[in-house]
Amino acid sequence: MPLKVATWARKKSPWIMHVPCGGCNGCDIEIVAALTPYYDLERFGVLQKGSPRHADILLVTGPVTTQIQESLKRIYDLTPNPKMIVAIGNCAITGEIFAEGYTFAGPLDRIIPVDAYVPGCPPKPEAILDGIVKLLQKNSEKGI
Repeated sequence: MPLKVATWARKKSPWIMHVPCGGCNGCDIEIVAALTPYYDLERFGVLQKGSPRHADILLVTGPVTTQIQESLKRIYDLTPNPKMIVAIGNCAITGEIFAEGYTFAGPLDRIIPVDAYVPGCPPKPEAILDGIVKLLQKNSEKGI
């Protein structure tokens, strides 16, 4: 019964946590823009939280480096199930210009499982909103 209540609440009010891994911070700025009243991500019930223990969705930006790799895995482990991971921007998806660097640990989906990808350099707030809404619709159809 508690799982059904949590599933219902997650559909109507998913809580997100922004996890910046580095890079140029262009994607971070676009996520902040998506949370402003102009784009109003909160109209979908989305609230930003500062702890992975309170988050349903992790928005990961930037290239994953060897320095942040273990911290990212720990954040992933601290997020309660069923968790959803969104890779925001080309750096999180492929590494982009950082992929040939000696500290690049690999694309995000080789470090932790990814449920949705929002490509772009940086992706516009509309694309971030679209990615999150489509992820919620996909999980709603699965009953998650």
